[in-house]
Amino acid sequence: MNTIPNIIDHLLNRSINEFIGADYTLTVPSANIVEHDNDYQIVLAIPGLQKSDFNIKLEKQHIFISVKKDVVQVPEGVSLKRKEFDYSNFSRNFLLPDVVNTSKVKAEYNDGLLTVTLEKKVKTAEEVRNIIIE
Repeated sequence: MNTIPNIIDHLLNRSINEFIGADYTLTVPSANIVEHDNDYQIVLAIPGLQKSDFNIKLEKQHIFISVKKDVVQVPEGVSLKRKEFDYSNFSRNFLLPDVVNTSKVKAEYNDGLLTVTLEKKVKTAEEVRNIIIE
């Protein structure tokens, strides 16, 4: 039955491939950025890689996260029916706030999640002094 709710439901439950008429492959992993009291964390969902596949660079107030890996070929006799993600080659770039201590950055890769922890600078008490007028 073609009721308005059924039509809307049908449209919302279709993949982008059906709208554009071609295979659509997500090649840039999604990222979450979380702020804690003492640090920030950038978390990227990137399944199927090894720690050695990543290249993480810090330049001024930017962090660059990339992967450049040979594309895995589908074995002979196997037919790939749908491919919606491929993270074999990508690059992400994040601008860091001034409060990040760029000398204290660490990264971990577990269970398909890359977590980059960026420690915040320790706030120092500002010196208060009187200025004498000459």
